[in-house]
Amino acid sequence: MAPDVAQVLKHNRTLLYRHIATRLALAMAFLAVPLVAHLVGYDAALPVFGIPAALFVLIFLTLRLRHGSRLKVCEKVLHTYPLEYRTRVSKKGSEWKYLGNVHTVRLSVRGQHGAPSLRALNASTVRRWPKEAEEGGAWFAGDPAFGGVMIVPGSNDMLFVQPAEWEKCEQERAQADPQRRALAEQAGISRLLEREPRILVGG
Repeated sequence: MAPDVAQVLKHNRTLLYRHIATRLALAMAFLAVPLVAHLVGYDAALPVFGIPAALFVLIFLTLRLRHGSRLKVCEKVLHTYPLEYRTRVSKKGSEWKYLGNVHTVRLSVRGQHGAPSLRALNASTVRRWPKEAEEGGAWFAGDPAFGGVMIVPGSNDMLFVQPAEWEKCEQERAQADPQRRALAEQAGISRLLEREPRILVGG
């Protein structure tokens, strides 16, 4: 039975809000360190480092929200494409990125071969790989050449997926029929390519 899209979106939205609240609380705690130290008469320089630590947490949170959260586009995809069950999820690897952990996966149907490699990013900014995906299949909505959404049964974890080799699918996207391109445009994935933000360290 296909998952309830409203429940999936609610679950992932809750995870995102929890992530934001935790990081904001951490930043506030760092900002409070110099004040508390001053009130108790601790005049060493160490507490002052709480301020840059708080700024680092806030900057990192902003980057994650800007580049690593895809709840809105996932919602559009789920309202544009039907959910299809893929009986096998194969994770080929994971990479730590500023925008989140990017997993390389294949979503296939047992007995069929040639499923494309996809890069998957958790839509709620959670970094962990959903273990439930290894126990069975997953639901997919979208177009493999443009991207889509993967929903893990049991956990309702939602991942935004795109072709692992975006450029190699360019010809297929260009030659897609008008209806197929229109659906991708409606879902907001026709030209959307998830990129790692550029972080400049040092001078």
